[in-house]
Amino acid sequence: MEHFFLAPALGIFIGVLMGLTGAGGGILSVPLLVFAFHMPISEAGPIALSAIALSAGVGALIGLKEKVLRYKAAMFMAVFGLILSPLGLWVAQRAPNTPMLLMFSAVLIYVSTRMFIQAMQMIAGTTPFLRKPPPCQLDMSIGKLIWTVPCARSLMFAGACAGFLSGLLGVGGGFIIVPSLKKFTDLPMKAIVATSLGVLAIVSAGGAFVSLATGILDLSIALPFAIGSLVGLLIGKVLEKKISGPRIQQIFSIFTFLVALSLIYKCFT
Repeated sequence: MEHFFLAPALGIFIGVLMGLTGAGGGILSVPLLVFAFHMPISEAGPIALSAIALSAGVGALIGLKEKVLRYKAAMFMAVFGLILSPLGLWVAQRAPNTPMLLMFSAVLIYVSTRMFIQAMQMIAGTTPFLRKPPPCQLDMSIGKLIWTVPCARSLMFAGACAGFLSGLLGVGGGFIIVPSLKKFTDLPMKAIVATSLGVLAIVSAGGAFVSLATGILDLSIALPFAIGSLVGLLIGKVLEKKISGPRIQQIFSIFTFLVALSLIYKCFT
């Protein structure tokens, strides 16, 4: 009965964060599940992936309808993500929980610090200096990416890293895919977000399916959590239009940093 109320409530909270901050908001799914249900990361990860798959899938479909989703790039990255995701799941099921918590804390600290700096730059109106053209460039005459070996190699590496971490820690990998697309392509931000959601939807769904097939996905928590996250995502999208994005990112980054410190404290108590 506890799962029936707590899981969707947590899902709505995570969904609102995803709606306000982008796909990266889902990174807090795992630590909140760990705290709320006292489960190891190896069990919380697959539940988080099921919620990310559902929410990111809806976001990707919206991007496809608006014709901003680069579906070829998304599928290319997702293929390598799907190859590495089962390996991450395999390692997660065999690794001790304490090192996993510490690793996840390090990821949270990295993401929160990066997001805080980006929010400060947006508020100040400054942007990082781009030193050289990215390997993946958009052909404006046809509106498609120009595929080259360096472009394919860069996207392959990003997709593989996101897939491995997706399986290992239960994170969608948006904190890797979005910065990678910013660095390796000249796509506009709206296309980057939509393409990232496409990759996350495929990779997370693959990880959740493997977890379900191997019997490590707790559907009694995963289903209400995933549905709640979708409801929260829609609420967050409405609130997004009324709240300053950079300020929300600052608050989210501070909250994420505090969650990381709480996980570290949990490891030593």
